[in-house]
Formats: sequence, C-alpha cells, structure tokens
Amino acid sequence: MKQTVHFGAGNIGRGFIGALFSESGYHVTFVDIAEQIINKLNEQKSYHVKLATDKQETTAIHNVSGLNNMTQENEVIETIGNATYLTTAIGPNILPRIAPLIARGISERVYQTDEKLYVIACENQIGATDILKKHILENIDEDTKERLDGRVYFFNSAVDRIVPIQEDHDSLDVLVEPYYEWVVETNEDIPAVEGMTIVDELAPFIERKLFTVNTGHAVIAYLGYLDGKSTIDKTLADENIAKQVEDTLKETGNYLVKQYDLDKEDHFEYIEKIIGRFKNPYLNDGVTRVGRAPIRKLGSEDRLVRPATEAQKASLPFTNLAKAIAAALLFDFQEDEEAVKLQTMVKDTGIAKTLHEVSQLPEDSEITKEVMRQYEELK
Repeated sequence: MKQTVHFGAGNIGRGFIGALFSESGYHVTFVDIAEQIINKLNEQKSYHVKLATDKQETTAIHNVSGLNNMTQENEVIETIGNATYLTTAIGPNILPRIAPLIARGISERVYQTDEKLYVIACENQIGATDILKKHILENIDEDTKERLDGRVYFFNSAVDRIVPIQEDHDSLDVLVEPYYEWVVETNEDIPAVEGMTIVDELAPFIERKLFTVNTGHAVIAYLGYLDGKSTIDKTLADENIAKQVEDTLKETGNYLVKQYDLDKEDHFEYIEKIIGRFKNPYLNDGVTRVGRAPIRKLGSEDRLVRPATEAQKASLPFTNLAKAIAAALLFDFQEDEEAVKLQTMVKDTGIAKTLHEVSQLPEDSEITKEVMRQYEELK
C-alpha cells in the first residue's frame, strides 16, 4: 500500500488532509507529540469524519497509525524513507521545530532510494512549504543537498476547511464543515490524491482564501467577542456586524480583483458563499477559538494587516480593515496567552508602538492613525 506521513494528528490533520489520503488508498502515519491521540490511532486503526449538516453524514477513515516524534524518532525516519508524500498541518510556528527530524529522514532516504518524495506544508501561511524547506535545508549537509534534486520536491499549498473545537475530546472522530479546498502549486506530474487541485500559480488562490476566509473569520470573531456573542453563526445573526464583515471583505476584494485581475462579480459571489459557510449553525464555532493567537493574526503578512497595507499601496480604502485591526487589539480573552500578552503591550507602550512591534507598521502611518481612531470608537 502507498504510504504518506503527516505531521500533526490534530483535528485538521485527521479531519482533512489525512482523511483525503486515506480515501485515496494511502496508509497514513500521523506524527505528533500528543501521546493519547497517537495511542488511540494505533489501537483503533480508524476513526470517523462527520459533516456539520443536519444529517451529519459520516465517513469511516481506515489505514491509519501514529508515531510520537519525541520518543520514536527512528520510526519516524524509517516512515519518511517509505513515504510518497510528507505533509504537515501542525501550525506555521511549529515548522522550525519539526524540520530537524524531517531533515534526518530525508537525509537517510536519498541514499537508500531514488523514489520521489513530495513535501507539502498545509498551513494557513503564505509560502509555508518554502519556510519548512528553508529549515530542513539548514539541517542537511552539502553533499546530501546535491542528492535532493529529482528525489525530493517541495510544493506550496493553500488549504481551506473549517474544523471547530470538538465537543468529545476523548474521541478520534472529527466534525468538519462539508466544504473544503486544497490547492497545490506544481508543474510536476504527481500521484493523484482525492480532493487535491493542482495549479501552476498559487498566489491568487492562497491570497483569495487568506484575505476572504481567514480575514472574514477573524473579523467576525473579534467583533463578536466585543459584542458578547458566543459563536460565529450567532455573531452573523446580528445585521450590523454582518454588514461590517461584508464591507471589510469588499475592501480585501477590491485589492484582490485589482492585483490578480479577477472578475469582480465572480469574486463578490465568492464572498457571499464564504459568509454563507460561516453561518452554519452545526459548526457551533466559538469566537474565542477563531480569535485565538491575535499577535500572530496581526502579523505583517497575515489576514488583517497585509490586505490593509496592500490596499493602501493600491490607493484603495482600508477603513473597515483598520476597524478589524482595532477589534483584534481589544481581544482580551484571559485564557489565550497571546491575547493577555497583547493587552499588556498595549497598556505599557500604546497602540502605535504595539502595531510597530507586532505588525511592522510605522507609528505615523495612515493605517496606524486610522486604527487608533477606530480603537477609541470601539472601546
């Protein structure tokens, strides 16, 4: 049976990428440090993916196992040696931590076989596979690097599927939304995987997704949190917030249409479809889950600041994006480490200095000034 190794046995790994590989006839080895999940994968050898609909259609996922990368490094290295694909859904911040072990696996593999290995980081991050590749190459000697050509391939990708916090933490089963998109950038003829879309240029797809789905999700979460809402769908039931979300996505949309010569009508229909997905009550997706890690989400290349800076460069409006950034700065959920840290930064240094440090925005930029104005209105 064909083999794939997937780093990250969490809900997205099991409910999305790993499930697609299993349905495509691969044995999936999940690699993670979550010992309880790894043990259950090895005991049960299967789990179920449930769709967040009124009927909750269920798919059984078979041919799965798990390895703990903290205690089973040699087994992970051996699995990499036998795999066709190596994928991740572990969080972009974790990629540098797993790179050394992946590098050891690749280093042994390229001296044992000429079979091709395809590496794809499936993260909410532009150029995630490039980031992973950089850290892998830092851990490989020069002679081995020469052997990678024609044997190891690195492809960037865009992924899109809403996977909420699961109610039953003791079960391997995962509740997911019906919609998904997995787009991989390559000109190579690669082995087929159910649900994978191949494109020559990824940028329009990944920015369309990040600046519509991720931006929209974040805006709903932060505005909903400020208004005392509990879930994403309940937040969107508020007409004023729904209008604010739509106006924000029109700003990102104007940039995307101009940057990639998209059909404006088609893109605005895409926006409506995305908002429709967010309204799914069966996801029961909490605003505190979606809003978590606000420092990362306020990064210069992330879902709020990047479209605002790009809109400004293109002489397009960014007022609603500035309001979303201000709302993120007010996200003070005490159970989120980054939210607590962000509130301390704002209190100690002020908005302008915080945005300069977190988002690389000049303290006197027009975006910063507008965020400060919106912040005062939202307080």
